[in-house]
Amino acid sequence: MPQSSPADAFADAGASAKERALLERRARLLGPTYRAFYRNPIHLVRGSGVWLYDAQGRKFLDAYNNVASVGHCHPRVVEALSGQAATLNTHTRYLSEIILDYAEKLLGTCPAHLGHAMFTCTGSEANDLAIRIAQHSSGGTGVIITDFAYHGATIATAQLSPAAVGVKAVPAQHRTVAAPDTFRDHGRAARDFARNVTTAIDDMRAQNVRPAALLLDSAFSSDGIFFPDAAVMREAASLVRKAGGIVIADEVQSGFGRLGQGMWGFANYGIEPDIITMGKPIGDGHPMGAVIVRPQLVASFGSNTGYFNTFGGNPVAAAVGIAVLEVIEGEGLIENARMVGAYTGELLRALQSRHDAVADVRHNGLYFAVELTAEGDEALAATKTSAVVEAMREDGVLISSCGPRGNVLKIRPPLPFARDNAEQLAETLDRALSNR
Repeated sequence: MPQSSPADAFADAGASAKERALLERRARLLGPTYRAFYRNPIHLVRGSGVWLYDAQGRKFLDAYNNVASVGHCHPRVVEALSGQAATLNTHTRYLSEIILDYAEKLLGTCPAHLGHAMFTCTGSEANDLAIRIAQHSSGGTGVIITDFAYHGATIATAQLSPAAVGVKAVPAQHRTVAAPDTFRDHGRAARDFARNVTTAIDDMRAQNVRPAALLLDSAFSSDGIFFPDAAVMREAASLVRKAGGIVIADEVQSGFGRLGQGMWGFANYGIEPDIITMGKPIGDGHPMGAVIVRPQLVASFGSNTGYFNTFGGNPVAAAVGIAVLEVIEGEGLIENARMVGAYTGELLRALQSRHDAVADVRHNGLYFAVELTAEGDEALAATKTSAVVEAMREDGVLISSCGPRGNVLKIRPPLPFARDNAEQLAETLDRALSNR
């Protein structure tokens, strides 16, 4: 039986001959690891604000991409990028005032105990570096993560990303704990989170493993998007520190004002992390990342190991980073995330009252989880969730899904998302749910 081509899978999904040819070319040149979003992939050619446009000129409301945090192709960011690129772009082994200006401005958004900024090109690199620092400074090797977390694509971070590689691929020195699920089993996992961290620490010690860090995504994005009780989170952080480890806040998805209650997600819990890692929204689509760290943690690491990243912290990245921070502040995007997020949450909860398939709505600022159910049938719930995502794509709104069961709609729009955008999102989701 002849093997089907990569484009054949999309032939029945409405893809044009040109799109099928593009898919064939993509598969031939990029190989099998690159997977396109949606059953009928979108050929995007332009972006502006919260909108994306395909090759036929159709407009899509982007309710998913936190990468373009202050909006696609923001004029101020584009101007900063092009202006600096036309002047100078080199690395951090030369003196550069703009890199220091950016470090100063970025550190100014963080708790005062975090005094050094170390720049990378991606969030994966930032988490990788944070793990190295944690292991060096603590003398330990074991890292505690949630059981469906995603923290990156390097060897070290992929091994700490059960969402990507599976729990069985997590190395023996590390430990996974149940995510603080605030919905299932009446929120028991959320209440037991600190206790589960204690169990992980005890298990490490029983195997002669010293704890190095607790690495947490502040919104538990891949786990299904949860916002647990602050006291439990503070207790978990305290337990890790007492065991000799440090606390790393992965803010790649929850940071830069997304949760509408300040710049950083960890602040919602009253936690003072030892390291913050950043990526994606830090550059509004420009490849950037950063590690913000307690100075004492890198004193020995810097003198014994050192760190250099050719493109991390280059002048163009610094100019972009400054522009992003200025846009967030100047356009009131944190307050917008709070106000529009609250309004969007109301609209989504109204859908819950009309659709039995909606089991739970969770949100903080402009970060939303809509958990779907199928009367105890997890596989059917995942199929329904996928069908809703696809239906919304066909109706002009882009979202995705997450969670270990694949039954949570993940809604995470750019920060300029407005009330009329929220209404379009809710109306489109209402139609998609009505047709499932």
